[in-house]
Amino acid sequence: MITRLALSLSLSFLLNWGMAHLVLAEVAGNLIIAGNGPELTTIEPLARAFEKANPRAYLDVVWDSNSRPVEMVKSGQAHIAITGTAAQDLSATPIAWDGIGILMHLSNLTKELTKQQAADIFSGKITMWSELGGLDTEILVIDRPRNQNVREAFESQLGITGKITSNAKIIGSDEQVIKTVVGTLPPLSAIAYLSLSQSLSVVANGVAVKLVPIDKIEPEGPTVKDGRYPLRRQILLASKKEPHPLAEAFIQFARSQAGQQLIADTYIPLNEK
Repeated sequence: MITRLALSLSLSFLLNWGMAHLVLAEVAGNLIIAGNGPELTTIEPLARAFEKANPRAYLDVVWDSNSRPVEMVKSGQAHIAITGTAAQDLSATPIAWDGIGILMHLSNLTKELTKQQAADIFSGKITMWSELGGLDTEILVIDRPRNQNVREAFESQLGITGKITSNAKIIGSDEQVIKTVVGTLPPLSAIAYLSLSQSLSVVANGVAVKLVPIDKIEPEGPTVKDGRYPLRRQILLASKKEPHPLAEAFIQFARSQAGQQLIADTYIPLNEK
């Protein structure tokens, strides 16, 4: 005869066993994550940590500076896209904050910019450094490819969407952007923008570049966290709205304490904004 206690324990065991196997089933399989920007240094460790915690899950991180990750998700070529703005027909989940740094040569005489001056430079209204207290040198504007997340956020933050000067030099690689700012002739003429996490690292390593304050606010982690620095973007994970167990599990992991600790190595975690 089965006692109530024994029956209760048996049901509890079966329920827990079933739930455990259900969770395992949900995080098993293959997942493709697509991106094209500086977030690779964060997404790759996140993917490997997720695989370690879920041995039956296999994550493929597909990264190409010329790719269109959001379109890859829409067409079924990827399950998750790393993006900076919400996309129509997709769910977008924030996992971190990043600033956008404006970079120029270390010896450039211009010490700071207002947000309006930055907009005027990149839209082509201000063309000479002498208009900003610098040398009588033409400004070389460096832009980023249209498909990159940082460009879309930068345009939006400055209110110049679709208005970046056609005279700008478009460079995809962060490394090449930095080399161009350092080595452009005539000297000190180039100005560019890139992820704050990348640019702070470059400055710390002694490269002859500087990040300029915007509206007298220094571009640094604390000012991005509290929103005082005006150029910042969210890092989003975009996926189809139809439930996909493995994609949902990875998104939850990225927002978990363990995931946010990994993200903090390069970006500003959500719980610290």
